[in-house]
Amino acid sequence: MSQYNIEEEIEEIAGGEFEREPVPQSKLKGWKSFLGMYAGEHAAGTEFMIGPLFLTAGVSAFDLIVGLLIGNLLAVLCWRFLTAEIAVKNRLTLYYQLEKICGKNLVTGYNLANGVLFCFLAGAMITVSATAVGIPFNMEMPKLTDTMPNGATWIIIVIIIGAVISLIAARGYDTVSKAANWMSPIIVIAFIACGVVALNQLEVTNFSDFWNIWGEGGEPFPGQIKYTFWHVVIWSWFCNGAMHVGMSDLSVFRFAKKVSSGWTTTAGMYVGHYMAWIAAALLYAVYLKSPEAQAFLSNGEAPPVAPGPLANNAIGIFGIIAVVLAGWTTANPTIYRAGLAFQAIIPKVSTFWVTIIAGTVATIAGLFPAFAMKLLGFVALYGFILAPFGAIIVFEHFFYKKVGIVKNYAEVANIKFNKAVLLAWAISFGLFYFISIQFDVFLSFVTLPSWLLCGVLFLIFSKYFQNKNNF
Repeated sequence: MSQYNIEEEIEEIAGGEFEREPVPQSKLKGWKSFLGMYAGEHAAGTEFMIGPLFLTAGVSAFDLIVGLLIGNLLAVLCWRFLTAEIAVKNRLTLYYQLEKICGKNLVTGYNLANGVLFCFLAGAMITVSATAVGIPFNMEMPKLTDTMPNGATWIIIVIIIGAVISLIAARGYDTVSKAANWMSPIIVIAFIACGVVALNQLEVTNFSDFWNIWGEGGEPFPGQIKYTFWHVVIWSWFCNGAMHVGMSDLSVFRFAKKVSSGWTTTAGMYVGHYMAWIAAALLYAVYLKSPEAQAFLSNGEAPPVAPGPLANNAIGIFGIIAVVLAGWTTANPTIYRAGLAFQAIIPKVSTFWVTIIAGTVATIAGLFPAFAMKLLGFVALYGFILAPFGAIIVFEHFFYKKVGIVKNYAEVANIKFNKAVLLAWAISFGLFYFISIQFDVFLSFVTLPSWLLCGVLFLIFSKYFQNKNNF
């Protein structure tokens, strides 16, 4: 047996996830694996929340329909020409790639933050699934302003869902991919059915009626901010910023045979982040006409956004099943990514057990409805924090020769803390977060400037420190 085969066998015994080695040629996957995964992940639980939340933000028809068209295209281009390009070239996880550049000590902090934020996102999806599972038990649904668990039934249901999702994710990429492939067609059909039924309930007979559902937009609900065209474009572009420009999906596309697999994200963006968001918004538009919703509005309160009852109202038991599966298909790969982040911190612990740890954190987060009810704001913050680290990888990959710096400097110089990375991220984050807070600028608006500045500063600081150290 050759050394290569021995190493491959060791990786297979360890779980076959190749956390600290390039993925071998024999383990590469075709575009169909990614198509199912992205369609499943992005036509999923978040969509049942985000579509209605757009309505609570007072968007107009043009802002929503055209803004999403453009924003999702920009996201697909980032996945194809940045994430997939680098992933297929290096075939490393985000965490191991960053370790080579940043050093073990510095990347540990990033991995912890990344893993925890992924867990919070997965927790929001467990919340979504729980709103469907709780229907037969007459469970009280969380309100848009709720933060804490609202009862014992809620807690029990969330814990059971979290345990099942964690076990699926812990079985590795193959299981996550297979689960997505099986579930995604069911979920997509459910979204289409929900949209069609909602249009009928809203008595839509032509495009003009459809357009008038949003019309020129309105005032946001209490506690929400007003979304304009540019809010929709930029937010839909960067709601997955941590995954594409933030390079988290290096961990996924490292298994791709070809760079062209990056185009499979189109299925996620236009089936999920377009059709499904609009279909979910239609469900909420139906609910807003109900006496219950009108009672909330007349009292100056925001009507609750509970995906389970919304889907159940449209297509019955099939809607309940679809919401449960939708939460799973988002939470599964998210917990898988979180497990990889924790694995980079504690590499001696098996992939299975670090993923179980991630699933436990996600389940605890799922007990608190605030992560789901404030999803638009949370996702914007999440992308803003993590995306600039992806700029470190992108700018080094494409410009290290032109600038004349050493690639994977921490590994080459055998250092555990690359000051160039910390300074670049801290300055870009601190400057633009201050601008956002001080001048009340929507956080997603400053994600791209922060990302660009971080990449440029990394090149400048790397050149300075490497010259200083005679590299």
